[in-house]
Amino acid sequence: MVPEGWKLATIDEIATVSSGGTPSRKEASYWGGDIPWVTTAEVHFGTITDTAQKITSTGLENSSAKLFPKDTILMAMYGQGKTRGQVAKLGIEASTNQACAAILLKGDSDTGYYYHFLESRYEHIRNMANTGGQENLSAGIVKSIQVPVPPLPEQKKIAQILSTWDQAITATERLLENSQQRKKGLMQQLLTGKKRLQGFKREWMTTDLSSICTINPKRRPKPADGLVSFVSMDSVSEDARLLRKDIRRYEDVSKGFTSFSDGDVLLAKITPCFENGKGAFVERLVNATGFGSTEFHVLRANRNISAKFIYYLTNTREFRIRGEANMQGSAGQKRVTTDYLRSLKVTIPPSCEEQTTIAEILSITDSEIDYLELSLKCMKSEKKALMQQILTGKRRVQVDTEAA
Repeated sequence: MVPEGWKLATIDEIATVSSGGTPSRKEASYWGGDIPWVTTAEVHFGTITDTAQKITSTGLENSSAKLFPKDTILMAMYGQGKTRGQVAKLGIEASTNQACAAILLKGDSDTGYYYHFLESRYEHIRNMANTGGQENLSAGIVKSIQVPVPPLPEQKKIAQILSTWDQAITATERLLENSQQRKKGLMQQLLTGKKRLQGFKREWMTTDLSSICTINPKRRPKPADGLVSFVSMDSVSEDARLLRKDIRRYEDVSKGFTSFSDGDVLLAKITPCFENGKGAFVERLVNATGFGSTEFHVLRANRNISAKFIYYLTNTREFRIRGEANMQGSAGQKRVTTDYLRSLKVTIPPSCEEQTTIAEILSITDSEIDYLELSLKCMKSEKKALMQQILTGKRRVQVDTEAA
């Protein structure tokens, strides 16, 4: 059902569907020119303004590649992972490979509206793919996709509204990326002593990691009510943050799992989790007690040592590279050993006050990142809900009289 004044059509009825091609890689003269050449990896819900590869006019003329105008909608017909079914708009004149369907709208059709509509139907379009060894879309399937056809002024108004949301999402993504880069810079400066905080002048000291923390300490006694927190390897992120905690009974996890307490640092020991940065600072555990994967090392800060400083120290690039170089075991089963960690030399501020101040600064950047990530998630969720309403006419938009 479509609302009054709208109708249903297929892509084939409102657009011309074409595809591109790939000039021969054997001919050097076909490549390295000034004509943008889009691959499906670059078709990812956005506007394409540049491409990683470019072809020459000779390459264009001697292949099935075609030059498509700005505002062409591209759809990935096949590709790895989530690529198939993703769409993008051309913000430039460009050619594409044969895995991209180029949708050139006819007449009274707004690019922004149909780009957003196809974006909203991503999962449905993926399910339309051919079954078999590899599930692909085809030009025929793309042509058969059903689309609503609102009056052009309404299409433009809907596209304008969703474009405003996209701008807000893009701005937040940039802020998030800037905060993440700022944190990396601060870690490189503050955790190495390259940048000293005002009021701290004593030389940093080099010591064994085992001199500032207990590595894999003994477990705590059973809590009175028998409830504890549980953290699996999947519960920690690749930027060393705790994503979730489950509640388990002590009897179910006390054997065969690693134990830890509030304020401990978890550090993945197995490849590739260690190299990817998996770990966490654990706090607010049920009864201050937790259990988790045996592939975690547990670091417990000694008295007058900041646990949060140890946490950030173990997530520096330099710490991870050193650990990776000293893993032991067979290929695919290598681990960072307890003996390696115990003898590992680290350089730290001599005062707990300086350690704590550094950790607090980095914690503030983490809070900024958490806030921006949550904001971004909420924006995307709200946009998705809005798309389901206004792209289908379930909720009508107010069109200016002049535009109508």
